[in-house]
Amino acid sequence: MKIYRPALWFFCIAMAMGVLSCKTGSVNLFKAASPHEQYQKKLVNVGLDKTAMGSAWLNAATTSMQKALDISIPYQENGYFAADRVPATAYKFNATKGQKINIRLNKKPSDGALIYIDVWHSANQTRKLIASADTLNNPIIFDIEETGAYLIRLQPELLQSVAYELEITTGASLAFPIKSKNANSIKSYWGDGRDNDARKHEGVDIFGSFRTPVLAISDGTVTRVNENNLGGKVVWMRPRGKDYTLYYAHLDKQIAVEGQEVKIGDTLGLMGNTGNARNTPPHLHFGIYTASGAVNPLPFIDPVTKTPVAITASGNKLNKILRTKSTAKMVSSPDRKANVLISLNAGTILLANAATGNYYQVELPDGSRGFIQSNSIEQAIEPLKKLKINLFQQEVYDRPDSLAALKTTLKEGQRVNLLGAFGKYQLVNADTETGWIIK
Repeated sequence: MKIYRPALWFFCIAMAMGVLSCKTGSVNLFKAASPHEQYQKKLVNVGLDKTAMGSAWLNAATTSMQKALDISIPYQENGYFAADRVPATAYKFNATKGQKINIRLNKKPSDGALIYIDVWHSANQTRKLIASADTLNNPIIFDIEETGAYLIRLQPELLQSVAYELEITTGASLAFPIKSKNANSIKSYWGDGRDNDARKHEGVDIFGSFRTPVLAISDGTVTRVNENNLGGKVVWMRPRGKDYTLYYAHLDKQIAVEGQEVKIGDTLGLMGNTGNARNTPPHLHFGIYTASGAVNPLPFIDPVTKTPVAITASGNKLNKILRTKSTAKMVSSPDRKANVLISLNAGTILLANAATGNYYQVELPDGSRGFIQSNSIEQAIEPLKKLKINLFQQEVYDRPDSLAALKTTLKEGQRVNLLGAFGKYQLVNADTETGWIIK
């Protein structure tokens, strides 16, 4: 909630305009820099990294990742980045190999203001950049190649006010193996017991009518066509550009031939019950194998598409000074099972950065972030009560910190409006000036 002085504002505006128009600078010929990295280089090249606002932008890019909040996919939020602040937001979510992630961002104004979006895979305390949004605001779409934790960071350019709508959804990265895409056709799943639990099911069973066409679910190459005791008549194919092989079993008839190049939707064979399925209804056993063995194929073909929770928290409270109505809990994610980060007293001042479901993603004056239910907060417009300054003078700071910039000094006997509190500080309003005083 830092406030920047007008002189620095105009200086930074002039410098930022130079940054945006600057087309020169160091270039890595071997690896294309992301748009965020390119912007960061421009800030450094023109010396903005030495200014308070420029260094704050660079610091926000790093600290937001360290303080990433937990979300579950699918997810959506409405947010606001204010020009008088230096914000960045980061979230952490889990994804499974085989899923396709789709990240869409709509912003207002739609042109001019840029929001940089980057996605990393996080493992063993290291991060690998997976994808970045281009400057045309096109969706980010990518397949999950490794099961684990992923990070997404949103950060606007300096001195830009922009509202946005973020949506992150997930779906299958491959098509469905039969023409009728229906979750009810899957009757047996990965890990189900087989042979009195002597082994586990290494795939999913998709049921259908006898001799239902079984389809290629990606462009690729048929690598093997053979028979075995468990699978009966089987077909193996390798999707183009992937590190795994698809396995189609219990076919009544094999149509594809070894070495054949196929397109998505081509018929590989006809559904049956050959192999150890001779006493069961016709079905397709579908599996996926990597160099490390079988993996759960459901995320690759799951026909069920989940939609994000509808946003019911009002957007009117974004970028407003808010306070808790009563004792409230700030939690780690917008989930009923989320961990409580901190219990807030009534009247605690905070800022709402985004709305998701019936929660706000909020920030406390000390920079701590979390989620709080929308019905727990209100705008700090009407004073909680009036205070009379009893000291000879009372210093007013621009944030709850005695080392912060001094805004004004209150005289003994002067009356002020109490808007809220944080720690040992109170937010007050006096003669149109709003700031923090020590209790």
